[in-house]
Amino acid sequence: MLSDGQPELALTQHEHWQDTYRAHPAMYGSDPSEPALYSADVFAAEGVERILELAAGHGRDTLYFAHRGFTVAATDFSEVAVAQLRQTARAQGIAARVEATVHDLRNPLPQLSGSIDGAFAHMALCMALSTKEIHAVVDEVGRVLKPGGKFIYTVRHTGDAHYGAGRAHGDDIFEYGGFAVHFFCRELVESLTAGWILEDVHAFDEGELPRRLWRVTATKPG
Repeated sequence: MLSDGQPELALTQHEHWQDTYRAHPAMYGSDPSEPALYSADVFAAEGVERILELAAGHGRDTLYFAHRGFTVAATDFSEVAVAQLRQTARAQGIAARVEATVHDLRNPLPQLSGSIDGAFAHMALCMALSTKEIHAVVDEVGRVLKPGGKFIYTVRHTGDAHYGAGRAHGDDIFEYGGFAVHFFCRELVESLTAGWILEDVHAFDEGELPRRLWRVTATKPG
């Protein structure tokens, strides 16, 4: 539940994503995202073996990572999406490299401290999370990452066409078409780098709208 006074938004978003995955299995297709392609190459160059993916959905990026030879701890708060991911991993013969867990990002991560080599999150942090909760998620990622591990994440930013559109929930969260998004300003990205080494902030577009995003690469100090 949202810790900043919006538990109803957390509940309605959970149900919206559940219904969406039921109605549209594999809604994002089977091809990996561009950030996943980039991240896999970065992780491979770093000698990463175990990846944490936040808000993995039905798993198009998780499955790609597993086929690249990584072991992936994938989380999502939708039971429907996690079930789809597990089923597809079994069908593709890579279930041994995929650990899919139902998990709400508002709660502490289930992984042990220092047990993850690299972390990846494609649009996870820009879900209906308050600024306070986003900071808590990044702190949790820092806890489970090994020293020197990289966290690569993407977020929709305030230059996006949907910023300011639809229903406003405060804290730069806007709901459009049933999906609530926390749009990032550059100041939020900078504030999240406290205690991290910020390697890169790369602007890119995705989809037909298009969505406008930043891909952020940060390293936990060794």
